[in-house]
Amino acid sequence: MQAVPSRISLEGIVKTFGGFRANDDVSIHVAEGSIHAILGENGAGKSTLMNIIYGLYQPDAGRILSRGREVKISNPRQAMALGIGMVHQHFKQVDTMTVTENVVLGLPGRPVLNLAQDRKRIIDLAQELGFDIDPDQPMWSLPIGMQQRVEILKLLYRQADLLILDEPTSVLTPSEIKPFFNLLSRLRSSGRTIVLITHKLDEVMEMADRVTVMRLGRVVANIEASETNSRELARLMVGRDVIFDVTRTPPRIGSPVLEVADLVATDERGLSALNGLSLTVKAGEIVGIAGVDGNGQRELAETIAGLRKASAGTVKICGQVADRLNPAERKRRLRMGFVPEDRQKVGLDLDSDIAFNMVLRSFRLPPFSRHGWVDFAKIKTHAKQLAERYDVRMRGVGQRARDLSGGNQQKIILAREMEDEPELLIVSQPTKGLDVGAIDFVQRTLLAQRDRGTGILYISTELEELLMVADRLAVIFNGRIVGELPVSEATPERLGLLMTGKAA
Repeated sequence: MQAVPSRISLEGIVKTFGGFRANDDVSIHVAEGSIHAILGENGAGKSTLMNIIYGLYQPDAGRILSRGREVKISNPRQAMALGIGMVHQHFKQVDTMTVTENVVLGLPGRPVLNLAQDRKRIIDLAQELGFDIDPDQPMWSLPIGMQQRVEILKLLYRQADLLILDEPTSVLTPSEIKPFFNLLSRLRSSGRTIVLITHKLDEVMEMADRVTVMRLGRVVANIEASETNSRELARLMVGRDVIFDVTRTPPRIGSPVLEVADLVATDERGLSALNGLSLTVKAGEIVGIAGVDGNGQRELAETIAGLRKASAGTVKICGQVADRLNPAERKRRLRMGFVPEDRQKVGLDLDSDIAFNMVLRSFRLPPFSRHGWVDFAKIKTHAKQLAERYDVRMRGVGQRARDLSGGNQQKIILAREMEDEPELLIVSQPTKGLDVGAIDFVQRTLLAQRDRGTGILYISTELEELLMVADRLAVIFNGRIVGELPVSEATPERLGLLMTGKAA
């Protein structure tokens, strides 16, 4: 059988940052018209490699071939000229502009725009792809899944035939994932080539033709998807067997540590988000919040944490009314910990180093500060101890948080929040965008915290994840808890009815 020609080839790619080698002699060949998955732990070098293909980074050694011809890609504009486009995990959009304006924004060689003509071409392209999208709708009003489709439209409008998708399903709800897979299949059938960066093994097995596994900056396997399985891929990723299960002992439940009564709150646009929500979490249990994304989960977490003001209702933490306390006071006085959904915007100071982020809310307090003087040596020693305990992969505690992988950023937040031994811990989407090794670490860490007596509110759109770690599930729909049940009684059928607002 004749071999399929390569759409893009990387040969001996090396990329270093200071003394850290992010890519170490990496060679990958992506076949024309295929879906090629790049797997690896956070920090394995996947995103660095893709940024080299897209011209955001320049390799220190090695070469890139596009359809067999060696090329130099110095910037994204040159990548696009070669038909290479990239959809980043965090979209590059202007929220106040329409779909049409976002698609044509930055088009080369267009001193004068003809938006009416562009609008018609966008409608035709969207219909060809099966997108039901209004070209005049502002971006801010679109759900995340549709915003992602606009990013893909933007690349295809620029004639890209090689699409690099960075963790594309991490922003999608469960109901959006299947249509997205159908889209990828249509793109492949039309001759486009897709490079899929993901940590979700089931998705790789369902969609990919070929898989490259990276570990510590090197390629450890190039394999046909039909010749492997999820367990083998996980072992290749982390260098050890991964058991897709966690041992959960029966909970030792104590008194309430969180009592939410008749909570009402709005989102950023002033629209109703929480509509009289009531909920209780007790010491020594994990209560999972299940629901389709956008039903008030983020507003619930932020209102409990003190980042968002409620319009009505009461939040009690460890028996005390917390409504007038700010986040720092809730943490210090009421022993509350908070792991936010957006680790980069809310959880970390990205431009500060790891050491500072480990004490972000307590560096002005003893033992890190006395009489107004900050003890930087003590902070550094403390950070090193936490980094070792929580397996933070880094060059040193002086490294910027921005330069770490998502999994290692999450470990910093977990380390900081749990080191204070909270009685209540709020975790929102704690494994979003993480690889199997980091997910396993996060889940085991939270279960150990629960066994020490902490009450945990665990918010996630990953239903399988909730079923694995939670003791009790509360289903949220339209800003209200519409049903509660122990995990042992949580059948997919019953949960599905509740998550769509129907009685189970």
